[in-house]
Amino acid sequence: MKVKLNRQEIRWIVYDIGNSAFILLVSTILPIYFNSLSSSQGVAQDNYLSYWSYATSISTLAVAVLGPILGTLADYKDQKKKIFLLSALCGALSLACFWIPSTWFSFLVLYIVAKICYSLSLIFYDSMLVDITTDERMDSVSSKGYAWGYIGSCIPFLISLIFVLMYESLGMSINTAMMIAFIINAVWWIVFTLPLAFHYKQKYYIEHQAHPVKDTFVRLYNTLKDARKQKKVFLFLLAFFFFIDGVYTIIDMATAYGTSLGLDTTGLLLALLVTQIVAFPASLIFALLSKKQDTGKLIKICIVAYFCIAVFAIQLDKQWEFWLLAVAVGCFQGGIQALSRSYFAKIIPDNTSGEFFGLFDICGKGASFLGTFLIGFITQLTGKQNLGVAAISIMFLIGLYIFHKVTKME
Repeated sequence: MKVKLNRQEIRWIVYDIGNSAFILLVSTILPIYFNSLSSSQGVAQDNYLSYWSYATSISTLAVAVLGPILGTLADYKDQKKKIFLLSALCGALSLACFWIPSTWFSFLVLYIVAKICYSLSLIFYDSMLVDITTDERMDSVSSKGYAWGYIGSCIPFLISLIFVLMYESLGMSINTAMMIAFIINAVWWIVFTLPLAFHYKQKYYIEHQAHPVKDTFVRLYNTLKDARKQKKVFLFLLAFFFFIDGVYTIIDMATAYGTSLGLDTTGLLLALLVTQIVAFPASLIFALLSKKQDTGKLIKICIVAYFCIAVFAIQLDKQWEFWLLAVAVGCFQGGIQALSRSYFAKIIPDNTSGEFFGLFDICGKGASFLGTFLIGFITQLTGKQNLGVAAISIMFLIGLYIFHKVTKME
């Protein structure tokens, strides 16, 4: 039976529409802009990919350290919304300032700050899932969040693309066009943050302690011990670490990888736009399937599909192959992210969701750190980008093996 989304669920989903504009920009226009900036300052093509990979790795590593600490603090009464809003606004304001740095190094520093704030906001956002819906509706609501995020992010992206690709016809410089694009996406992010920030109510929480900072570290230590004792949670986090590696690495590195192979940049941007469009109905299909099929089974299907995608990417050297890859990613990207998020939310304690989603983010962002670092390091060491991608495909197999053990525990 079809059940309408309530207002809290809609406001929660709306934030996905806002923040997805940033990650789409990071996955498409931003690497091309950085390539142009770094090339004009004498950075070699192979080093461009490596530097971009290292910057992404630094941001994800920082979030892996900060995430559990801030996630634990967010579990205190009335704190989650405040920390969430602060991280989202700082990320959006950093994005609005992307046009200011004049050197490739200072641009990377600002990019790292924005990426950290964006990723931190998602920790609190994901942990809000237990407050805004029920266990029975989590798979569906989580999938719809990703679905509307994918299609909604296309609007500011298309507007930005008009300025970036047609700046000469519009009588402006590329720098002015990029400034407009950055500001448009920042405003979009802020506008779609406000409904959730104003109306979210923290249903599950921990009462304030006399020494919140000290108690936060004590609780975090206890949570780590509890995660080891809760074998299902621990094994899921371990499996998630491996299989989400490829997902986040592909999202972060797709345009940079294609650009380093010398593929047409306009074609790359349009192909990744197709990924977002395909991901919208695909995520909704996974939302429907989750009502009839076992969530664990659906996650396994997504992992196998991503393994095939990674293997295909090893030999990628033509534009049409990148387009095919973009469509394939769109089919499974939302499903694996949404179902993993809701699967985890259903096996953890509700009142410490911030803590556990902090650990969830360590595994997700920690894996992304490893993936982007491997691509950057192997590319710089061998001069062959394809070998870095090969390492990513192996991690999908490890993740599938461990996750299979998790599903056997149900």
